[in-house]
Amino acid sequence: MMTTVREVSPGNTKRTVAIGVGAGVTAGLLINLFRKVAVQAPTVLAGQWDKALAAEHAAALKIFDLIEATDKEATARRGILLTQLKHAIQKHAFQEENVVYTMMRDHGLTEAADHLNHEHGYVKQYFFDLTEMDKSDPAWLPKLKEFRRLIESHMQEEENDLFPRLRTKLTDDQNKHVTTAMNKEGLKLA
Repeated sequence: MMTTVREVSPGNTKRTVAIGVGAGVTAGLLINLFRKVAVQAPTVLAGQWDKALAAEHAAALKIFDLIEATDKEATARRGILLTQLKHAIQKHAFQEENVVYTMMRDHGLTEAADHLNHEHGYVKQYFFDLTEMDKSDPAWLPKLKEFRRLIESHMQEEENDLFPRLRTKLTDDQNKHVTTAMNKEGLKLA
């Protein structure tokens, strides 16, 4: 029995590697796009911008619930959930700051928009503090609960007062535009 050995030229090897790399990069980009769409989908499916933001508020509060249900020995779980909460709130804040608060300023709610934006700075401070603290520290959970009170107050002000005020100042087409623009911004960080 005779076996034929086929020579592989350096040009063919390079071409095969290039095709493999290209296919890998394309697959990675597609997977990332599908992941982004999946992360932003609940917001899109919630409908109008104010309803979508309220749904994101509710989702963040559920993560707070999960964190608060941990005990001080569950430091890894606390860290993972805090990271999830941080990602959800950062994406949410990005949408608000880049679209909703801007529209508020454009429609006579400048002081309110600046106030909400200012509170977002404290949100970042709480995330920093909670990340830096040992997750088993007895002060960690009280700090998280203090953070939650700030977040809940912020959410209630938006949902019960400021977002309805903005919605009534905008035309139907402007409200649709805010929804579309907000979802585009959310997709960037999803």
